[in-house]
Amino acid sequence: MSTLIVRTGRSFATHWYAWAMVLPVVIVLGVLVGYPLGRGVYLSFTDANEVNLGRTIGDFTVPSTYEFIAFDNYWNILSGKEGSFYPRLGWTVAWTASCVVLHYTLGLGLAMLLNRPMRGRSLYRVLLILPWAVPAFIAAFAWKLMYNSNNGVLNTLLGKIGVAPVDWLGDPFIQKLSVIAVNTWIGVPFMMVAILGGLQSIPRELHEAAEIDGATPWQRFRDVTLPGLRPVSSTIILLGVIWTFNMFPIIYLVIGQAGGTESEILVTYAYRLAFQGIRDYAGSAAYGMVILSLLLVFSVFHRGMLKRREAAK
Repeated sequence: MSTLIVRTGRSFATHWYAWAMVLPVVIVLGVLVGYPLGRGVYLSFTDANEVNLGRTIGDFTVPSTYEFIAFDNYWNILSGKEGSFYPRLGWTVAWTASCVVLHYTLGLGLAMLLNRPMRGRSLYRVLLILPWAVPAFIAAFAWKLMYNSNNGVLNTLLGKIGVAPVDWLGDPFIQKLSVIAVNTWIGVPFMMVAILGGLQSIPRELHEAAEIDGATPWQRFRDVTLPGLRPVSSTIILLGVIWTFNMFPIIYLVIGQAGGTESEILVTYAYRLAFQGIRDYAGSAAYGMVILSLLLVFSVFHRGMLKRREAAK
């Protein structure tokens, strides 16, 4: 311990300017991330809710009466006693996997198309990146209007070809397909741009050498393009999983509070616990910690898999 303190002191004395530059960022992160995270961890071990949490009403102060209950909240969630975790976990995993697969495959296809010489390529790139540039809440409301059962664009087009209107946001199964479509539309441009950068970093000589050796287009794609994209792909897939697993605005804003609870993912259910009905702050905090733990486990597993793959080369 003393050695660590001595080394830290020497580092501070030698690189004090670097510490001075980093300090404001550390303070901001501590206030905006560290304190809320620590508060959430603490609340997850209590029975805090709207009734027993302390508050001030004018000149009158109501003291907090919630108690420390250790791991009871986590046991209620993970044992299935609470009854909502595993069904929503299954849908959250399906939602995340579906969206990330569609993001990557469509982004890869568009990136390969835009990587080829063509007229108007710059214009196509700008148009295809627009969905990513539009704020998520604007895109969500726009799609919600398109999904309107009576006057939505989609049902109007279906009516013109003699197809009965579809209740896009009423039926639980169609709800899920609808939000996957919205999130795919929003997320594909990011994958496309990232993969396009990865494609342009692959030396053209590798493709030329493979072509000279008689490799077919599929073989060049399998043996040259995909291995060359592996560093980019591993990063954007990890980011895509984390973002999609916690994609609150699309689910909440497109389906809305009128939607069935079957279409809620874990993060929207945690929000509902904290801010709707009798607010269960402790249960919501426990859900948040479980979500964080799941993503950390996935990140560690993903990182370990990449290390094993690199070591096997």
